[in-house]
Parts: sequence; C-alpha cells; structure tokens
Amino acid sequence: MNSLFIDAAKKAGCEDAEALQEVVDEATGQQRSVIDAILDARLVPEDPFLRAVAEELGIPFREVLKDEDAKPHHLRKVCSAQLALKHRVLPLVVEKLVEVGGSDNGSEDDDGVEEGEGEEQEEEKASASKGKRRLRMVTYDPFNLVGRQTANQMIPMPIVWEMSSRTRVIDALQGLYGVGADTFEQLLAGRDVDADAFDQKEETNIIDDDDEEASVVKFVNQIIREALEQRATDIHVEPLEDNLRIRYRVDGILVEVPVPDQINALQSSVIARLKIMSRLDIAERRLPQDGRIALQVEGEPIDVRVATVPTVEGESVSLRLLGQERFTIEKLNLESTVREPVEKLLSMSNGIVLITGPTGSGKSTTLYSFLSELNKPETRIVTVEDPVENKLEGVMQIAVKPEINLTFANGLRSILRADPNIVMIGEIRDLETAEIAVRASLTGHLVFSTLHTNDSIGGISRLTDMGVEPFLVSASVRSFIAQRLVRKLCSICKRPAEEMSSEMMDQLGFPEDRSGTIYEAVGCRECRESGYHGRLAIYENCLITPKIQDLIVGRASSAAIRAQADKEGFISLRDYGWMKVLSGDTTVEEVVSVTSNELEGEESSPLAAEV
Repeated sequence: MNSLFIDAAKKAGCEDAEALQEVVDEATGQQRSVIDAILDARLVPEDPFLRAVAEELGIPFREVLKDEDAKPHHLRKVCSAQLALKHRVLPLVVEKLVEVGGSDNGSEDDDGVEEGEGEEQEEEKASASKGKRRLRMVTYDPFNLVGRQTANQMIPMPIVWEMSSRTRVIDALQGLYGVGADTFEQLLAGRDVDADAFDQKEETNIIDDDDEEASVVKFVNQIIREALEQRATDIHVEPLEDNLRIRYRVDGILVEVPVPDQINALQSSVIARLKIMSRLDIAERRLPQDGRIALQVEGEPIDVRVATVPTVEGESVSLRLLGQERFTIEKLNLESTVREPVEKLLSMSNGIVLITGPTGSGKSTTLYSFLSELNKPETRIVTVEDPVENKLEGVMQIAVKPEINLTFANGLRSILRADPNIVMIGEIRDLETAEIAVRASLTGHLVFSTLHTNDSIGGISRLTDMGVEPFLVSASVRSFIAQRLVRKLCSICKRPAEEMSSEMMDQLGFPEDRSGTIYEAVGCRECRESGYHGRLAIYENCLITPKIQDLIVGRASSAAIRAQADKEGFISLRDYGWMKVLSGDTTVEEVVSVTSNELEGEESSPLAAEV
C-alpha cells in the first residue's frame, strides 16, 4: 500500500525520495493517515498528489465541490455535522435514481429526505425496480476506512465516493455546516447549555483539541481557533432578530462566517461564555463593558481585547486578537525614500515624532517597531498606553486606568521624573497631554505618539486646534508621519494586469517614471479566493524643516505648507503607494481606496469612484 503513496507522490513531482520514504514509514508506524503526513510535510503539491492517488484507485477526482442540485438543509439532515467534521467526509448531492424499466415521474423534494430512517430503508428494500436515492460523498483520504464505514452505517442510502483536495473538502465542510457545527449538534441535544453552569473562577483559557466534551466552552474555542487559522484580527458576534451573526475581519475586510442552523438558540450562552472569559459582569446587559482575555493557542500567547455593546436585539461582542509578535523595523518594509529620514529621526536625542492616521491603520505596529529599534541597554524607554497592546521586553509600559485617575497626562508627568530617554504616549487626545509632551521634548526627551488625522500635514492644524501654540509646534515636532494599510497581493496567484491608458494613469496621479509591472488580484485557495494575503503600510513623512517651521509660526494654511513640502521632495501617501504597486506588492485599486488627492485640488477619478 505504501508503494501507492510513493508512486503517486513521485508522479506529482516529489524529488526527495528519502524524505518521502521516511514520512511514509513514520506515519505507518504511528498508525496515522499517510496522506495527511505527506501533505503536512509539504513534500508535494496537494492537487497533483491527490489526483494521482485517485487515478491509482480509479476514483473520480473533483476540481469543484459545488453541485447546483444540492440542497444544503437536506445534506445536513442526511449526514450529521459530527460525522462529516470528525471524519472529514463531505456530502455533495443526493441523487434520485431513475426507475428500472420505466420513467421516474417523481423528483427529489423535501419529503424524500425528511422521512424517517425506517421508512427510507423500507422503501429501498421494497423493490429493486422502485426509484431509489444515493448520496455522492467526497473525501481526500479514501484510506480512512473508519470514516467510510461509519458513513455507510449511519446514512440510510447507498454512497458513491469521490475524491478532492484536502483544502477544498475542509473549506466546503465549514461552508455547509458552519463553524463549530459538530459541537453545536451536541449542545442542541441538551448538554451544557445553561450559562449558570459556568465556573466564574476559571482562569485558564487554553484552546486545544484535547477536550472532546461538547460544551459552549468548546464551541466558543472553535470560533476563536477558526478565526486565528484564517488570520483574522477581529471577531464580531452580533445578534440579529432571528439569528446570531459571526464575522471575522481578515486583511481589513469583514467576512461573514457560516454558522450552524438555529445558532440563535445558544446566543445568550455564547455571549455569557465570552463575558466570563474576559471577566465581565454577565448580569449587566444594559451598559457597554470592556475586558481582556489571555489565551494560549498551541503554546502561543494571544491577547484578546473584548468590548460589549448593548443593541436592540441583544448584546454584541467584539474581540480584537493580538498576537505577541516580534517587532522590527525591517518588517515595515520601508522604501528608501522614507526609511532614510526615519533612521535620522530615530537617531535624534529630543523632539516629537507623531504617527497619524485613522483607527486601524497600523500606527501602534509602527510605534512598536521604532521602539524595538531603539531598545538598547543604555536607553531607558517608558510608555503610557491605553491599553498595552503588546509587551516589549526591556521597556517600561504603563496602562492607563481612568477609573483611578491614571490618565495619559498624569502618567506622563510621573514618568518624566523617572529619568527616561525615550517616551511613548499611546495617543495625544487633549491639550494637557499635548503640552506635557511638548515640554518633555524641549527638555531633552525623544517623544513618540499618535494623532487621529487624515494626513501628515493635518497633524499641524490638529495640534493648534487643541490649543498648542504654533511656535511650540514648530520648535518641538520633528516629523508627522501618516500611514494607511493596503492589502498585499497573494504571491501565488497574482498576475500582470492589463495596461492602463496614459490618461487614466495621469488622472490617478501616477508618477512619470512608470518602470515596473502592475499586477492584479486573481484569487486561489491559498488566499481564500480573495487575491490578497496580508497587509502592508504605505507612508508619507512631513519633516518639519526650517521653512515649514516659519510657515507654522505664521499660521499658514495646510495648502501653503503642502506646497512648500512638495518643493522639498515630499512624497504623498499615493505616491508611496505607486511605489508599492510598481514593485508588485499591491494593486492600483487598493492604493486608490485608501488615499486621496484632495489637497492637490484634483477631482475624484472614475477608478476611485468604482473602488
């Protein structure tokens, strides 16, 4: 049997015969699926390998797991979620066989599938000439005999087996049954649905596959685990009038997750579990609450920020997933036009560097990367944050707690007496904080912080609008750096785009030097058909030069400051975005969607309107 796997792998392009044999022998010795072992070892491409296995066995191989005649609610009744998800076997379509010796006047309808098992079996035994039904099922591992035998025993009709790729089968199972469907079926049977049964003293939130007990705890764990597997940064659990909607934010885009039927029956239990995990008051449903969850997933710590909001349909819960990643300035992938000025800013001994942009534009990641670059034994770094999103070893981090009057301003006053070299303020929100930050920079400290503005130059007017005197802004601030996040093209499926007309490129503000290939998003299984995988930041850096200082002191308009910055080589967000387009990292549509040319007085382009 092992020779079949080895021959199929070689036919699919595996060149490391020794490693292949080792993986097959190890899987056989551990009584583990050989197909899973070969795919996990990434010794061979998934599709060619499984197609070769199907050819060796004479089993049809499906490229697309979709049948127009399939009725999802029928399939879920024929094959339970527990069976399908445990053994990874996918019901594809129920077919009605034509009557032997005549025509079949009936058609597949609701009654055929909803009849009891006994009636169905009785009908099959009644006459060989009578119309029958059969089920087409798909697996990626035809050697999973336990799964196939269990399906044959539990499904009251003949089964025709086919093969497909592992990725397609797993994705199709989630789409058909919804996340956590196997646990949900057991919960509907009446097990562990009482929110009062939860232990409020529970402190360990370890998400793993060891606990097979059906419970709301496991169901919530499956939701979080699936979000992490999909690279989601946020989970939104939202009650609707007659349903519970779950959405993940992946690469900045909200994606609705398939959920089991009748999930609204467990709405209160799911929300109660999330509130208990984040140490919130489960009895309080009228007021918003904030909390945190410290998770451990496969040994990796995950910090989760939780926010509940009371709505007319019930409590909505939002979870922000924060991994404990390692920050480096290299990960920012800065173009030389921005990196060189940034390195000069980081070498300064005093002044303020402000990162500007809307919520969710990656400002905190940039700040942490700067601090990591400066984090040396001879440098003392102290931060005041709300909240502390990521822990940096060797950095003194203070979490703001307004309930005990530990605000940004009060915390900043205290840390200035603690002999810091570098200070990071999570956000400048008011005049008091801004004035202390200015005072800190003027007394020999390098200060980093953020502002909520649409562009870098807008940070100047934002500070003056708060009440900071223009001469203090010009004397203390060294740079305003604006940033946005754009989705990064999938390196596997991206392809060169059709050439755009010169008129369109001019209208979009493309630079005259257009050397490079413009790519477009396509979509593949690796990127979940989106065409994008991950995100990257685009920047604009407004350095406060002597001439711009004079304009600030003279209360010049943003347009005048922009004109002077352009003369000094200012590169806007859109211009920086074009660099990333021409380097093949992102698309024209992504750059247009997050940037604008309003300060240049240009009208919105047709492409921008489409985006």
